[in-house]
Amino acid sequence: MKKLLRACAMCFSMFCAIPSPFHVWDDEARPLMTLFLPVVGAWIGILWTGCAYLVRFFGLPALAAGAILCAFPFLVTGGMHMDGFLDVTDAVKSWRDLEERRRILKDPNVGSFAVIAGILLVMAQFALLSSLGEEANLFALTLIPVVSRTIAGLCVTVLRPLSVSEYAGTYRQGVKRSHVVWFAVLLAVVTALGFLLLGKYGFVTPAVLLGYLWYLRRGVKSLGGMSGDISGYALTFGELCGIAVFALI
Repeated sequence: MKKLLRACAMCFSMFCAIPSPFHVWDDEARPLMTLFLPVVGAWIGILWTGCAYLVRFFGLPALAAGAILCAFPFLVTGGMHMDGFLDVTDAVKSWRDLEERRRILKDPNVGSFAVIAGILLVMAQFALLSSLGEEANLFALTLIPVVSRTIAGLCVTVLRPLSVSEYAGTYRQGVKRSHVVWFAVLLAVVTALGFLLLGKYGFVTPAVLLGYLWYLRRGVKSLGGMSGDISGYALTFGELCGIAVFALI
């Protein structure tokens, strides 16, 4: 139980920018850390939903509301997943050989492809969230980060990592079949509850899943394995797809 609690604290510290009162690191608990990604997603989703209700309560103009709701998921994660999106975009769009693409992935400098893609992504997210109607069920915003992080945890667990990825080595040695079952069952439960409780807004779940898997395939195929950056790349686009369905349905 203590190892699980340490893994949970480690997961929150790494994947959420909100200051945590618990600062621990235990290499033995590291393989369990990703199991709590859905919990981090639920926390982010609840805060995002609360932010949306506050925006609605105070009757902010649509553009101001869209700006706040657009910025929230980037701010609350410290831009971690957006960083992965930008890095992988530069690598994938370079169309170089595999070795050069991997070098570009680790290059701290931002290229033109990343800048263009990042601007377009933020513009799309801002426009979609600015267009939310008064009748929109804001609890759908809770689903999006839960689903994105659950599928991310599943894919990081089952896919072969890049040799330079943080998920190689000791992490892979601790992966168990029960981890895969946990993520798969949770995805099924969240999807079912989404449709049961939110009706048509439950479609945000498959939208996030399909968006994530589409960009995941692009990243893994181009770079020859899975990594945290590739997961962030896919997660960012998957959440955009969920937002698109939420705003347009």
